Amino acid sequence: MSVVSSIKQAAAEAVQALYQQPFTVADVSVNTTKPEFEGEYTIVVFPFTKFSRLKPEETGQALGNYLVQHYPSLVAGFNVVKGFLNLSIHRDYWLSYVKEAHQQATPGRKPSNGKKVMVEYSSPNTNKPLHLGHLRNNFLGYSISEILKANGYEVIKANLVNDRGIHICKSMLAWQLFAHGDTPQSTGVKGDHLVGDYYVRFETILREQAETIISDVLEGNFKDFEGEEKERIIKLHNLLHKPEIQADAEKAGKIKDEIKELSRNKTEIMQQAKIMLQQWEAGNPEVRALWQTMNSWVYEGFEETYKRLGIDFDKMYFESNTYLLGKDVVEEGLQKGVFFRKPDNSVWIDLTADGLDEKLVLRGDGTSVYITQDLGTAKLKYADFHMDQSLYVVADEQNYHFKVLRLILQKLGDASAGGIEHLSYGMVELPHGRMKSREGTVVDADDMIAEMVSTAATHTEELGKVKGFSEEELRELHETIGIGAMKFFLLKVDPKKRMIFNPEESIDLHGFTGPFIQYSHARIKSILREFSTADLAALADYTHNEDLLPMEKELIMINEQFGTVLEDAQKEWSPSVIANYAFLLAQTFNSFYAKKENGKYIYSVRDAETDHKRKLRLQIAMLTANTIKEAMKLLGIQVPERM
Repeated sequence: MSVVSSIKQAAAEAVQALYQQPFTVADVSVNTTKPEFEGEYTIVVFPFTKFSRLKPEETGQALGNYLVQHYPSLVAGFNVVKGFLNLSIHRDYWLSYVKEAHQQATPGRKPSNGKKVMVEYSSPNTNKPLHLGHLRNNFLGYSISEILKANGYEVIKANLVNDRGIHICKSMLAWQLFAHGDTPQSTGVKGDHLVGDYYVRFETILREQAETIISDVLEGNFKDFEGEEKERIIKLHNLLHKPEIQADAEKAGKIKDEIKELSRNKTEIMQQAKIMLQQWEAGNPEVRALWQTMNSWVYEGFEETYKRLGIDFDKMYFESNTYLLGKDVVEEGLQKGVFFRKPDNSVWIDLTADGLDEKLVLRGDGTSVYITQDLGTAKLKYADFHMDQSLYVVADEQNYHFKVLRLILQKLGDASAGGIEHLSYGMVELPHGRMKSREGTVVDADDMIAEMVSTAATHTEELGKVKGFSEEELRELHETIGIGAMKFFLLKVDPKKRMIFNPEESIDLHGFTGPFIQYSHARIKSILREFSTADLAALADYTHNEDLLPMEKELIMINEQFGTVLEDAQKEWSPSVIANYAFLLAQTFNSFYAKKENGKYIYSVRDAETDHKRKLRLQIAMLTANTIKEAMKLLGIQVPERM
């Protein structure tokens, strides 16, 4: 049990004993004591005054006296400042903790809680390589999975691959038209990049063809349209020329976007892509064979990138196998009266009573929309694993979608509904702005990885601290630092926030970065290498019995908090909690190691003032190294033994 949990339990029992009132651990608020006051932890007293009917100061005094008297091994002393009870934790508590914990390889981990969670992340399209946005998604999904495991959950890491649809046909068609049989083997181009190049080629031609149609529309020429589409395009054209619309840039922009989309759909190359999609859905052997071939190129490319990043999955789902499942759900919903059919044969659900709107669940021609597919896949996943929770790691652009998904499943009375959760995260931008797939301005994940590893190599060579490393050891070190820097930078920000990724800033050895923490770990390991394996093993039997100096106690305290930090990260679904903690721990150890007084290191290990202090500081160093390593492991980041 953590010290905070022990304090909460003791305080709850104290309130019950003193005032004969039922009081639970959840009702006790405990914080770290502010630096200007004596003590380590502070209990907020105000909630207890309604039972004591005394002033906060008097209530705090009574509670403090009770804790010192009844929990002497936990609370050594106290002071009261207004409504805050500051506790001094007994020295022996910290010494006992450091003795027990310093040789634990996986500190903070909880036993199994019997609950099962599926975390779905990555979910790439097979028409292009992974990009910078995918990196944040993959790092979040992997890290949250590891944090859940550390908190006692059984975790299934799932990846739903979007391997069908019009966007896939775009790459296929462009390859058919322009590739002349090129393959990854014949060109030496990684499979996912080769396919992505043809997606960009398609979009370039599409943009050129659409520009002609858009130009005609803006000039009042609607020859490419007929029927309802022609009526719509004429209406948009007329709206665009109204003075009040021209004066409103936002409204004019939306109208132009709709004109652009309608025009794109009328291009020759888009019509060809739609025909190919129809052929795929009809099971055309040639189209299906090409689809399987090009997807296999992409999967090989994805696997190479995943492996380099240390990303893995327990279960793969493919949209081509699941997209029809939702149609059965739609039929079920119609029978239950949850859905309704409109005159054009399309199927909808009315969510206006829930503060939303009407939502399309099946097109009039019987084809699926995204929500149809997700309804079917949600039921399939639950049937496969019967998990307590299904967590979707998807960007905040889909917040509405997941509200609707959960609500529909609830109205259908489906068993999977209660566990559906959305880990929503903000998009990633680069210093020069947003990325666009259609225009080929997306930063490929592979290119970003290569840049980060190259930058890591440059920095380590400039520092000149890698003498004695073999070429293979240097390669591994650069990979560890470069990829670690990227992961840490993308995970240190609260997932809900949008962020700008700055590659150069992410690798600074002196900032709030992964390499700073990696270097701190390597520094501790360097200290420990000065002592024999036998000396370090013997520390398991050593119990320190002298007073702690301030920074010795501070480091032990921060290490002890790791279990609580783990719980907070899981509750908040935020690896940033772990990242911030790891930085604080590394920063504190560096301050501890470098602290001087009158030109002498106060907390030296090798030159400690007594053998007892040397052994204590070795225990603290081992504990800190293990905790840093475990914290970074939960972020998917390796820490080197040497740097």
